Amino acid sequence: MLQHILLVAGREYRQIAMTKSFWITLLILPLAFALGPLASRFIDKSDTETVMLIDQAGGAPSAAIRQRLTLDEQRAALDALARYVRRHELQKANPNALWAQQGRWYSDADVARFLAEGGVEGARKQIAAVSKEDAAGFKAPEANYRIVETPANVATAAPGQIDKALQPLLHPDDKSSAKPIDYVVLIPREFGASPAVRLWANGRPRASFVGTLQTVLTQDLRTRYLQANGVAPAAAATVGAIAPAIQVTTPPEGSGRERVLVRSILPLACAYILMMSLMLSGSWMLQGTVEERGNKLLETVLACVSPNELMYGKLVGTVAIGLSMILTWAACGIFAAYATHGAIADIIRPALEPVSTVGSVAAILYFFVAGYLMVSMLFLVIGAMSDSMRDAQGYLTPVILLIMMPFTLLVQAVVNGAGGIGVQVLTWVPLYTPFTVMARLGSGIPFWEMIGSGITLALFIALEIWLLGRVFRASLLSGGRRSIGEIIGLMRREA
Repeated sequence: MLQHILLVAGREYRQIAMTKSFWITLLILPLAFALGPLASRFIDKSDTETVMLIDQAGGAPSAAIRQRLTLDEQRAALDALARYVRRHELQKANPNALWAQQGRWYSDADVARFLAEGGVEGARKQIAAVSKEDAAGFKAPEANYRIVETPANVATAAPGQIDKALQPLLHPDDKSSAKPIDYVVLIPREFGASPAVRLWANGRPRASFVGTLQTVLTQDLRTRYLQANGVAPAAAATVGAIAPAIQVTTPPEGSGRERVLVRSILPLACAYILMMSLMLSGSWMLQGTVEERGNKLLETVLACVSPNELMYGKLVGTVAIGLSMILTWAACGIFAAYATHGAIADIIRPALEPVSTVGSVAAILYFFVAGYLMVSMLFLVIGAMSDSMRDAQGYLTPVILLIMMPFTLLVQAVVNGAGGIGVQVLTWVPLYTPFTVMARLGSGIPFWEMIGSGITLALFIALEIWLLGRVFRASLLSGGRRSIGEIIGLMRREA
């Protein structure tokens, strides 16, 4: 019997593996890893917005705005560099550097020190002494804003003529190759005596940009007010710059809310890949079974093997196809994580942590195989009852909808860190157990719950194969559309 099952499984595997759709599906993920970074270079659009400053109030306000934008830009670069250094364990390049310290909030003084020590380029030189590849691999985040020079005709324009002078810059005509300016800030001569400032925006302005302007110019106005009321300039500047020194304690890298998101990436990907590969391999097996019925090949096959051997062989072949896809994609993911550098590797490496133990790998393999057996049995019975793919769609559509409907809610609940009653219920519903357990591996699932749901799933699969096996055997040579009542009737009697 085992020899016949393996013969059927091998035939099923070869039949599916010879199709073009199988190879296209198998190569989708490797091609995405290979072409993703290259394609991003051509399709990425810069988010940097241009800013023009027209300062008629002496230059101090515009200098303060420039300084604030620079500090914010360098703070983002320092934060990204620190995360990169921790992720690649490069602290030994300079343990005393700001970017080598554990997660923290960087103050303006910290950013000024970072710039004084050479900024990103200075850090790269120190990292290169440890790893030239890692030093070259870090890419500083793109600046949010870039200040452009003010044309002379705009800088010297009379107050009533500035709008007219700015039109070609904010809205260049179609013949011009110049890009429109995103923001123009006018600080008038009477600024201080009057708080009025004008802002032209080429679209809806970012709240962060308006907030930055308000903070900087408010501080300038307060300093001017104090000076006007007899406070010495140095004291007025000090008073205007007084701010609370907030000491921020952040969770270590990969903990807190960030920990849930990072650790959930791979388990959720496993659940999604299981669903997609099930739909694909199941449909290939279903199509093959329908074609065998249509071409009258089943009679020939059944002359050599029993219906049970045919059923088990097709299930084993389908599981083998699914595992081949999963193992190929997993190998590509591991290669991308540890043999390459870039954004993909930086995402995959920390995401591997929750599935790096022997127990996690065993759990994933168990629920993968169990999920394949459970769903493949449904597809196999649908194929046995259908004389054509049109007949099969009548059964297939509600089955696919039933399987996929809760998946979106499951993903949202896991990403949000929710372990509510809905997720717990799905864990114990056998049809959704493989997807739910794998999705919960990142955020955490009690050991007893994983074992209990695994045993429940195994018992359900045994019951499913026993009952649906009767429908399969009864429908092999006498297919045709059956009602729900007829299907239940076939389950209740041995074929």
